[in-house]
Amino acid sequence: MRRFSPDSPWRLDPAITFLNHGSFGACPLPVLAHQRALIDELEAEPVAFLDTTIEARLDDARHVVARFLNADPDGLVFVPNATNGVSTVLRSLRFEPGDELLTTNHEYNATLNALAEVARAAGATVVTVQLPAEITSGDEVVEAVRAAVTPNTRLAMVSHITSPTATILPIEQIVRMLDDRGVDTLVDAAHAPGQVPVDVEALGAAYWTGNGHKWLCGPKGTGMLHVRADRRDRIRPLVISHGWNDPRSGRPRLWLEFDWTGTPDPTSYLTLPAAISTIRGLHPNGWPGLMGQNHQLAIDGRRLIADALGVTPRTPESMHGSMATIPLPMTPSDEAARALKRALIDEDRIEVPISPFPVPAGRRDASAPPSAVVVRISAQQYNEIDDYARLADALVHRLG
Repeated sequence: MRRFSPDSPWRLDPAITFLNHGSFGACPLPVLAHQRALIDELEAEPVAFLDTTIEARLDDARHVVARFLNADPDGLVFVPNATNGVSTVLRSLRFEPGDELLTTNHEYNATLNALAEVARAAGATVVTVQLPAEITSGDEVVEAVRAAVTPNTRLAMVSHITSPTATILPIEQIVRMLDDRGVDTLVDAAHAPGQVPVDVEALGAAYWTGNGHKWLCGPKGTGMLHVRADRRDRIRPLVISHGWNDPRSGRPRLWLEFDWTGTPDPTSYLTLPAAISTIRGLHPNGWPGLMGQNHQLAIDGRRLIADALGVTPRTPESMHGSMATIPLPMTPSDEAARALKRALIDEDRIEVPISPFPVPAGRRDASAPPSAVVVRISAQQYNEIDDYARLADALVHRLG
């Protein structure tokens, strides 16, 4: 059983070996306390909070987040999560029959579903670049995406860090290559903020969306959408509300339309600055130190598990951040992956994703079985190498 020190900021159940920070994160106590104080203030005078002070509060939080991401605050709005950000962009754009929407089979199942539905409604086509489960170089990805671009390509949706395989894609090169060919990129950066350095301005993608509840360790329901200046007139929130006809000219149009789309609990967004500050303070070298520590622990854990299973991961260590995947020596099937995950949590008390690859929406044939099954480990400040040894022993026992 994990023993957290009395002054630990983490509230995780000590009876569970938690190796799945990548799914929903874990919010430290000081951050939750900050949000609770905001909720108390909100409930003490809801009208004053939501009607009188909310814009100034959101602006303050937005500027802190924008500085962390090196993003233009005028193009940054809060959304509940990156999946919401992806759908916001896709639903705002207009496509026609014959248009092609480009993506890869390493994308997230939910965002692939959103892309497929938008294409279906418009009579467009989704072109899915088929990459192996283990990518051996960034050039492999860039060249495969380049080869799939045609005169009909209207948009590309590409992850910065993939969810199924925890692979850091060469997103800067991909965006630049697509820009040179006149193709806008929607970057799904769900896992990037807080796991790797992010520079939205330098990246220059038309559309970028990320999460605050994962590696920034903010409250659940916090995400960001950034739209490049020359594309801002194209994007509307999923819910049209009062901001659509707000006559003010001194406030960015995106802010007017996105900041109020109905009665929300905005405290998760307002808590992000506290999360950024709190996590920065967990390492003497701040965010760069914590990212480096988490990366090394993820790589050490990957090596330990791979050695125990007798497998050799092919994805370079440099293409993983605070997450890593190990291919499992088992017959690939969706059912087997689900059964193994259930056994690990129910019997071994280990929380870790066991994922078929590709996800169903990323397969050429949705009814076809996956080509591989991988275990995706995460490394956060509360983890230690013994956690991965425990997982290795459980996997050897169940797959041996």
